[in-house]
Amino acid sequence: MNVCAKWRLALAVLLWACFAGTPSRAQEHKTEHVVEVQELGQAAAQGAEIRQANESALRQLFSSEKAQQTLKSAGIDYRKVDRALSQISDDDLSRLAARARTVNADFAAGRAGGLSDRDLLVIIIIAILVIALIAVLR
Repeated sequence: MNVCAKWRLALAVLLWACFAGTPSRAQEHKTEHVVEVQELGQAAAQGAEIRQANESALRQLFSSEKAQQTLKSAGIDYRKVDRALSQISDDDLSRLAARARTVNADFAAGRAGGLSDRDLLVIIIIAILVIALIAVLR
């Protein structure tokens, strides 16, 4: 064997030794970050359930007779608001639903004989925000 062939052989053995352990290390790192398919499915289902609950809270508020009258007096069509709910971002929907739940809870508790002027104002503001958000997003 000549010197050049010995150097090539030595270099090949050295490279093989360097890279022989690499795939197993890469696989070790991959297994640390693996997420089970069931966990992904549960997370997606939970997000959909939360969104549906938030939409339901707003629809419950807007479907009450007093809210319907308030929307009519403000010149807002309930059907537009209802259609717009499905197009709002999750964050905005969550904030609006929190306000709607507060108004619904106050109404259910019988506070001041029904919805106060403040509650009616909140209903109008929520409806206007819903419609404005949809108008901006289109």
